[in-house]
Amino acid sequence: MKTSILATIALSFSIAVAHAESAVPALKLAGSIPMPGVAGRIDHFSIDLQHQVVYVATLGANSLQMVSLREKKVIGSITGLEEPQGVVYVPENGRLYVANGGDGSLRIYDGASLKPIKTVAFGDDADNLRFDSATKTLWLGYGSGAVAQVDLDGSKLGEVQLGEHPEAFSLERNGTRMYVNVPRKREVAVVDRKTMTVLATYGTGSASENYPMAYDEDGQRLFLGCRTPAALVVLDAKNGKSVSQLPTVATTDDLFFDSAPQRVYVLGGGGAVAIYGKSEVGSYSQIGRVETAPGGRTGLLVPELHELLVAIPQNGSAPAKILIYQTIR
Repeated sequence: MKTSILATIALSFSIAVAHAESAVPALKLAGSIPMPGVAGRIDHFSIDLQHQVVYVATLGANSLQMVSLREKKVIGSITGLEEPQGVVYVPENGRLYVANGGDGSLRIYDGASLKPIKTVAFGDDADNLRFDSATKTLWLGYGSGAVAQVDLDGSKLGEVQLGEHPEAFSLERNGTRMYVNVPRKREVAVVDRKTMTVLATYGTGSASENYPMAYDEDGQRLFLGCRTPAALVVLDAKNGKSVSQLPTVATTDDLFFDSAPQRVYVLGGGGAVAIYGKSEVGSYSQIGRVETAPGGRTGLLVPELHELLVAIPQNGSAPAKILIYQTIR
């Protein structure tokens, strides 16, 4: 009888601890940075971590904002862009690369002064942009279905045809694979960056419009943000098998994997961030939801600062802004 009572007490204690842990918010609002005079949709971010400066593609205003996280203000801007979407700051050369969907150009700037250096034409709809630290090159998704490898001077080194326009993609750090969302085909293309070939394609199952992506290389998991239905799709990166499909926030355009706490943050245009945690058996479940503001579907996770940034577009008289959340561990 005593053993049974002790077991019951232990179980009750473990349940109480679990409830207490789940009650701890995974994000805490720490402040905001206004971006006055910026109207319309906001797209992707990049960061100069050394100087704690973020670059924000303010697509709807055909501009880019240079924002100091230390000073909590806009400290520079680039105007006259054509629907800027992808942005990459490369610390190795201090340059800023901006992909423009409107005219299909890749524009290169000095990251400190924002002075233009070069413009390279890629046809149309230059979109997501990634830096390949292994080869010191860039990868650019563009047009009706290609990802191109580009050197740091903007010259195209080669490309991989995908058949439809690519959206978000992720690069292996310790290998040559690249995983590319191709939403119109409802699939992920697995590309070998060295041979410039498509190795495989992974389907998204019953979910479609797979725009954002994050990759857990150590755990070999791909996280896809799908819009129809609004779902977080988790795939095994080795073979494309479905691990889980979980309801999420609407119209997501960015999601992030935070390796230290094993959490996934999905940013939704409906005005919320959905937070998912990993269990001891390796499955994922939603552990929280934080209300942001309408249109807050893009941003940036900065694990080195333990911060999640969420872009909020102008709403009436309220200016566009960046919300700063602490990622609580």
